[in-house]
Amino acid sequence: MSMDALKSKKIGVLMGGTSAEREISLKTGEAVLTSLKRQGYSAVGIDVDALVAEAIHQEKIDLAFIALHGPKGEDGAIQGLLEILNIPYTGSGILASALGMNKIASRKVFLFHKLPVPEFMILRRGENPAGILKRFGLPVVAKPSCQGSSVGVSIVHEGSKLAAAVELALKYDPEILVEKYIQGKEIHAGIVGHEALGAIEVVSKTAFYDYEAKYTPGMSAHIFPARLSKDIYQKSLEYALAAHHALGCSGYSRVDMIVDQEGVPYILELNTLPGMTQTSLLPEIARGVGMDFDALICRILELAVSQ
Repeated sequence: MSMDALKSKKIGVLMGGTSAEREISLKTGEAVLTSLKRQGYSAVGIDVDALVAEAIHQEKIDLAFIALHGPKGEDGAIQGLLEILNIPYTGSGILASALGMNKIASRKVFLFHKLPVPEFMILRRGENPAGILKRFGLPVVAKPSCQGSSVGVSIVHEGSKLAAAVELALKYDPEILVEKYIQGKEIHAGIVGHEALGAIEVVSKTAFYDYEAKYTPGMSAHIFPARLSKDIYQKSLEYALAAHHALGCSGYSRVDMIVDQEGVPYILELNTLPGMTQTSLLPEIARGVGMDFDALICRILELAVSQ
């Protein structure tokens, strides 16, 4: 379907949802909706709740632009509903979305494909965290298995604070990931189609690139391209694209990584529906290679209808 033909179709921008990332999803959705309307597309915003199937039916949309983040939006649930309704949608399919949302499942896939990830262990509710310090020492990172935007994530520098960090992560998911902390540069690689566009470096004013740093203007510095040697930069992009393919992703994604002091890039996670707010990284990466926000939105639409 040509882009001109697509302008005769009605696009539903699915946003909001019920996850802890609802407010960010609304910002992403509004940015996408504004871009579509600015470019002459027939588009409508749909705030996703338990009645979303009815809303989709009432709006009679031909294509869904998924602007959701977190559980029930980024984990294959809404993708499954759209499959049942036979409505094309942006981003990855059911399985890739589910794998990308679950940090434990995706880590296992990355390991199978021999992609570098930090050493980690899985901790379930009710299990004793005492073995964590013996295995990794300090610092360590505790994070829920199925949340985004750094919700519930803690970096633990003192043994006395480990239990609280574990408890915080377990508030969100029944099993969590605890990993060895890697000191290094935090970079994020943008994938669109089957191409790694580039990698951006993030320097946060907070202890790490947490929720506040991600969504508060001025709380982090973004450097594009990331300050790496040519070889390490290229290797990081290769790992990011390999991670995208390993999970079976389609459309677009963002791969979050740490490059340690020896220049080894470690994959932290893959986001199948990265943010599209004014401080979001994928649009910034795209701008860095000459693709403005409107062009990025068009490319994502094009990929959705050509799958």
